[in-house]
Amino acid sequence: MTKKEADISFEKAFTRLEEILEKLNSGSVTLDESLTLYEEADKLITKCGLKLSAAEKSVEKLIKQRNGALSMDAENNPTKEPFSPGNG
Repeated sequence: MTKKEADISFEKAFTRLEEILEKLNSGSVTLDESLTLYEEADKLITKCGLKLSAAEKSVEKLIKQRNGALSMDAENNPTKEPFSPGNG
């Protein structure tokens, strides 16, 4: 993976995944091209998953009780709130 691929934003990676899906669903790509696109998509899915996981951990850290401890739910998991861009 090149440095440029490593630095791709979540949004750009997701957009590229949509483009790949569109191409694969079109039926107009060769088998070799399909394999190349599939490999690229696999890397992008992994990257998006890592970025989402890191964002979730950041949100967990921010949801704290006043004493600094994480707020825990009934199953002793960190309390999470849905992320919605533009709120806050």
